[in-house]
Amino acid sequence: MKVFIEEQRFTQLWLIVVIIFSSLVPIYLVTKEYMNNENGSSIGNMLSIIILISLPLGIIFLFKLTTRIDEQGIHYQFFPFHLYLKKIGWNEISNAYVRTYDPIGEYGGWGIKFGLFGNKARGNAVNISGDLGIQLELKNGKKLLIGTQKESEAKRVLETYKINSNE
Repeated sequence: MKVFIEEQRFTQLWLIVVIIFSSLVPIYLVTKEYMNNENGSSIGNMLSIIILISLPLGIIFLFKLTTRIDEQGIHYQFFPFHLYLKKIGWNEISNAYVRTYDPIGEYGGWGIKFGLFGNKARGNAVNISGDLGIQLELKNGKKLLIGTQKESEAKRVLETYKINSNE
């Protein structure tokens, strides 16, 4: 029995830089206003505003994509949107393979995506980074792409279960 497990998070340098710079300007403005004490705000108000600015920007680092492939099927979870692993059994899958894709062109970026401009032919995607994914074609006609950074491991495990699931 082979098992594939992968966890991914948003750790791209460009994303971290964007988040830091997009929070610095409002924090600077709030601090400057406090220092000038133009509106008589307290330090507690200033800190509350800084936390309110920083918290939403920092939440992106809680996001995690977990993928598991085992004898039961393919499981995935995009936390915090999915609280539990979602399972797609082998009996529901007509084809599964690893492919290169264009995240922006095909799905409009990274995250939980439903095809660019609602393009149903491409199906849905759940991804964090990169341009490699496990493409699932389901027997009900739907498609799902799950992002991966472990191309060779995913291919090996999919091939193992492709043989077992056809028996």
